[in-house]
Amino acid sequence: METMSYAVLERQGYKGYLLKDAPERVLQFGEGNFLRAFVDYFIDRLNEEAGFNGKVCLVQPIPGGDFIRESINKQEGLYTLYLRGFENGRKVNDKRIISAVSGCINPYVDFDAFIAKAANPDLRFIASNTTEAGIAYDPECKFDDKPPSSFPAKLTRFMYERFKLFGGEKGKGFVILSCELIDHNGKELRRCVEKYIADWKLGDEFAAWVRDENVFCSTLVDRIVTGYPRAEAEKINAENNYTDNVIDTAECFGFWVIEGPQSIVKELGLDKVKLPIIVVDDHTPYKQRKVRILNGAHTSFVLGAYLKGFNIVRDCMNDDGVRGFMEETIYNEIIPTLSLPEQELKDFAHSVTERFKNPFIDHRLLDISLNSVSKWKARCLPSVKGYFAKFGKPPKNLSESFRALVDFYSRGEKWNAEGNALEARRGDETYLVRDDKKVLEWFLANRGCSLDELVKKCAANEAFWGEDINKYL
Repeated sequence: METMSYAVLERQGYKGYLLKDAPERVLQFGEGNFLRAFVDYFIDRLNEEAGFNGKVCLVQPIPGGDFIRESINKQEGLYTLYLRGFENGRKVNDKRIISAVSGCINPYVDFDAFIAKAANPDLRFIASNTTEAGIAYDPECKFDDKPPSSFPAKLTRFMYERFKLFGGEKGKGFVILSCELIDHNGKELRRCVEKYIADWKLGDEFAAWVRDENVFCSTLVDRIVTGYPRAEAEKINAENNYTDNVIDTAECFGFWVIEGPQSIVKELGLDKVKLPIIVVDDHTPYKQRKVRILNGAHTSFVLGAYLKGFNIVRDCMNDDGVRGFMEETIYNEIIPTLSLPEQELKDFAHSVTERFKNPFIDHRLLDISLNSVSKWKARCLPSVKGYFAKFGKPPKNLSESFRALVDFYSRGEKWNAEGNALEARRGDETYLVRDDKKVLEWFLANRGCSLDELVKKCAANEAFWGEDINKYL
């Protein structure tokens, strides 16, 4: 079969939306599955439905691993995206060819081509997802490195080239959309850039331009991206009658919260189309909603469900008892502690149940169980404390989820062969409890206690929770 290209699609009589030629308006640090199923998907929709008329130039953020870049360039930026899941009570498997991408650059191979993009007067947006470790200050990075290794250093150098060319012209700065999974990602990125400006002695005028002509947006991104469907790729390519080496798959649900000025709405064309993207002054309530409801729901039921014999999230949602426990926890104990409008919270909670039913994702409970102590502290404890403060009594289900966590960990009998987990028993089966070594050592040292005693002792462990939380439970 021929490799996917505009000419191949034309010969096949493809009738879907394609945008072959448009100015590059977005520079994107990251060429991986998530950004292509999220940011580039939304840009593609904005091109079709809102007249954004912009291409995305991808930048490979780390050296090596050139297969994705080479495949994207060979396919002229085209790739096939499948959004799959359970939505509005039905199974969904939607295909869309994404034509928003122009190509991909590796600055480690062609630094000059990367820097040259700063001269493009149409370039306005910069998006990034360089992993949680990507937004970090590295003092080893130098201005003359080609390129500097850290993402903030690359961005600083790129912005400096932009400043030299357009520093005296209004509107030639960037709207920077950080999608990394850290708190206040945009603010942290700006802090790193400002530190490089100072360390590299790039001058007060440049510092003022970065401050006044650029917007660093913290964002919240929400979509499960399952990536390249290795087991199905051959079948998919046969059905499509072309070879696509960078097929992408993701769930149907997607939600993007951008913290920034309302001018971004018109610049992107969000006022012309109905997409799950909002621009707000403060993204924190939406981050709180996601962590407490989506992530908190996972953490509150998975350990107890596993001990009852379940293995996959979807199977839990098909069980009235487990699903009922999860929904009671969300609606009765979590939602009352949150600040967004109640109907918004209930709508989001409904989407969570549907997402957990996704027939295309086998989400293993044991995978979710990794580092459950720190997860319970971040995802569930704030709801427990909020409920106690509001109602003056412990929340029944969240308290039960804490007991299940202790039960799950307390069954660890010995270190496994690699020494990075405890071996535990569920009936005749052995499972691994994985967490920080100090957490596992504590549970192993306290195995002699009854479950009731251990629950109280664990809740009193300030090293785990920051305080004795027995009064909340």
